[in-house]
Amino acid sequence: MQKYDKIIIGDKMNIDDLEVKKDLKIVFMGTPDFAVPILEGLFENYEVKGVVTQPDKKVGREGKITEPQVKKCALEHMTLVLQPENVKEQWQDVVSLHPNLIITCAYGQILPRELLVYPEYGCINVHASLLPKLRGGAPIHHAIMDGYKETGMTIMYMSPEMDEGDIISQKKIAIDDDDTAESLHDKLSIIGRDLLLETIPSIVDKTATRIKQNDDEATYAYNITKEDERIDFSATRRQVYNKVRGLNSWPGAYAMLDSKRIKIWKCYMSDNNFTGLLDGQITNIYNDGIGVKVSNGEIVITELQPEGKKKMSAQSYINGLQNKEELIGKIME
Repeated sequence: MQKYDKIIIGDKMNIDDLEVKKDLKIVFMGTPDFAVPILEGLFENYEVKGVVTQPDKKVGREGKITEPQVKKCALEHMTLVLQPENVKEQWQDVVSLHPNLIITCAYGQILPRELLVYPEYGCINVHASLLPKLRGGAPIHHAIMDGYKETGMTIMYMSPEMDEGDIISQKKIAIDDDDTAESLHDKLSIIGRDLLLETIPSIVDKTATRIKQNDDEATYAYNITKEDERIDFSATRRQVYNKVRGLNSWPGAYAMLDSKRIKIWKCYMSDNNFTGLLDGQITNIYNDGIGVKVSNGEIVITELQPEGKKKMSAQSYINGLQNKEELIGKIME
């Protein structure tokens, strides 16, 4: 047995008597920046034999080859990186590292059975929701878009089905009314790191609880599609407001104005009510934004991004128009 006295929980180092087995050999599988604090926590406290992530990909209009954030983190720690195109067919390279614990977080590929059954201590997943709620690849976006009041992190044993494995531990967090997907993402990433570090000892000691999920309570958070990004102004103020902040800062909600796409990054719900106007019709120009009619009132857009341009305040957009008053009455759809 080897003693580790540097387990970080939040901002406090308050576990000083944790014992784990010497032979714990972890392979971590993850891809985006959400997984980086979790991987950093593992580097701080355990032996990470290797990191598996998605292949580098082209990003942006120029098609610049970009490395996953998890790969950058692993290389900074001089750790072996594997980037299989299809892990279902290239799982042998992972097994060759002889892990006795595999940990995944936002990896982006489904693991084959050969990996799920290989490690002595199992394959566990760090998932950004309170399972069985919000199974799937976009739980942070959907938690806000779907109007959840709380969400959290789940550590679970993996199964062949998507996010249906037994729950080991969970931690809740309230969703603030001004949270965006970005701010909630950052909070949950830290909570996930701390919860994982709290949970690993029970996994290694084989005392971890296994709570079967109730499939009847399951909801789903499928990956965001282009259609999901488009604002429906026949929805309520709350629904539009939730969509805008649930897609901020990626990929962004949008509407069409004068046949051009315009991304809506920030808005707020107004108490104003309008009769005789169409949903999506621009109601007024205010000092702080652009009013738009929705089914039960109005939202006011305060930050936007016209097609082909950078983000700007609604006021800057208005100031750039030749005739501001012509904006009133136009339809956003």
